[in-house]
Amino acid sequence: MDQLGRSLRSAPVIEKNGYEYFVHPISDGVPMLEPSLLREIVIRIIRKADLDVDKIVTPAAMGIHISTAVSLMTDVPLVVIRKRQYGLDGEVALSKATGYSEDEMYINDIDAGDRVLLLDDVVDTGGTLRGITGALEEIGAEVVDVVAVIKRVSDENRLADTDYEAKTLIDVGVENGDVVVVSENGSG
Repeated sequence: MDQLGRSLRSAPVIEKNGYEYFVHPISDGVPMLEPSLLREIVIRIIRKADLDVDKIVTPAAMGIHISTAVSLMTDVPLVVIRKRQYGLDGEVALSKATGYSEDEMYINDIDAGDRVLLLDDVVDTGGTLRGITGALEEIGAEVVDVVAVIKRVSDENRLADTDYEAKTLIDVGVENGDVVVVSENGSG
């Protein structure tokens, strides 16, 4: 049951504007995602996450498949934070900045008092999770737990000055164009 580690060790690394980016089915949808890998990840998330929540929250796009599978297995409803504005009542905008992009995102269907589990595919600098946790706090939701499948170990951690730490399943780095596993059990 270590398909995740094996798949990351063999993941190709590409350069994107000076940023070494690993390409993996969990974070990119390519290469093809094997059901057995997704099943392993979902089981590990269910074992690690605090599931005493009202809703699972995930950013589009690559958190959707993971969070959908966790929702199906736990019967916890799923809310997807979208990159598109719909203009619905109660919609909240947030800004996120990652190691390689900046975007606006929009939250719907989260109310004050909701207890939420925030799930994502990868945490690198923490920019996406920082933007989302800040918006959830503004709404008045309680972020019970934060879980990401993969943590890319980097010098910059934008969650460092927040009340949140992401639990992860595996921590990796990129060295000389290769993915290196730093911790098989992740953080937290």
